Amino acid sequence: MTTQKYNPAHPSRRFGNMVDDLFGRSLSEFLGNDWIMSRPSVNVSESENSFRIELAAPGLEKNDFEIKMEKDQIVISAKKELKTEESGEKFTRREFNFSSFSRSFTVPENVDTENISAAYEKGILQLTLPKVTKETTEEVKKIFIQ
Repeated sequence: MTTQKYNPAHPSRRFGNMVDDLFGRSLSEFLGNDWIMSRPSVNVSESENSFRIELAAPGLEKNDFEIKMEKDQIVISAKKELKTEESGEKFTRREFNFSSFSRSFTVPENVDTENISAAYEKGILQLTLPKVTKETTEEVKKIFIQ
């Protein structure tokens, strides 16, 4: 086995560092948070009586959200528009920022869509989808061989 001296300035290492820098970051780091609003992270959990969807959306208010049932899907969307204006003696600065997202989830047949509830607190939107409790009586059907 031969040992090779490590040289970080070698042209092959510079390309590797550039690739690491490019793919080791999120798109918002390159373009800035004003340019891109990524899809918020979501946790979906199931208990005996319900499903729960938790969506991380800090910086929004509950009036920014819209939640709709469309056929067998629940669609969660939000829009936020910020306008700021500063005036000085010889300058005026005006900034606009508009961000939005939409997430949709297929709702199972055993969800009571009439009693879905939602709450927004401390940057987390929480939806509770209660399950329908159907009493199933299984009938035993005997099949005769002919």
